[in-house]
Amino acid sequence: MMRNIGLAADHVRRAEIRLEALDVLFARESWADVVRESQEVVELALKGLLRAYGVEPPRIHDVSEVLFAEKGRFPDSLQEKLDDLASISRELRRDRELAFYGAEDLTPSGFYSRADAEKALDGARRTVGTVRPHVATGD
Repeated sequence: MMRNIGLAADHVRRAEIRLEALDVLFARESWADVVRESQEVVELALKGLLRAYGVEPPRIHDVSEVLFAEKGRFPDSLQEKLDDLASISRELRRDRELAFYGAEDLTPSGFYSRADAEKALDGARRTVGTVRPHVATGD
């Protein structure tokens, strides 16, 4: 697959916009929505990163295994951060459906706390901040 810098950059740009929207959700104390939307921010950013380096991302929500499988495509400075990026992706993926739909015995608004939202938001910010310079140039 060829690098698709335009599509990769679009993914990251949209992740950045969603990151701004998270501030509104956080200010309204919608903790479950912050967690759910943080997952989408991370997913978009990481899929943009993969595209920038010539990898067609699979249609799954957690691409951490793909990041490791394609590690050699990335510069050393980014390879050093893959553990952190993968950990963020895996953790948020686990909460994706629960934060949105809940469960028979769990209401998302009552289950997620400010601390959960802060952790998710921090992970989304770190991911976008790490990915952005690599997708902007493709290097």
